[in-house]
Amino acid sequence: MPKMKTHSSAKKRFKVTGSGKVKRFQANTSHLMRNKSKRAKLAHRDSTLVCDAEEKRVLRMLCKA
Repeated sequence: MPKMKTHSSAKKRFKVTGSGKVKRFQANTSHLMRNKSKRAKLAHRDSTLVCDAEEKRVLRMLCKA
């Protein structure tokens, strides 16, 4: 059985925390920022966790599950 390869785009977008949860960055922050309020831009600045429904799929792409 050959080795599993990590999904290249997934390893750039996600990190696994020490407790095993998956961290991601928020969308809608790369352009068209002038149309967004300061509050919206501030809220999207921090990273967040992947939801439970998607976590298993992302971990499989990272070969961690």
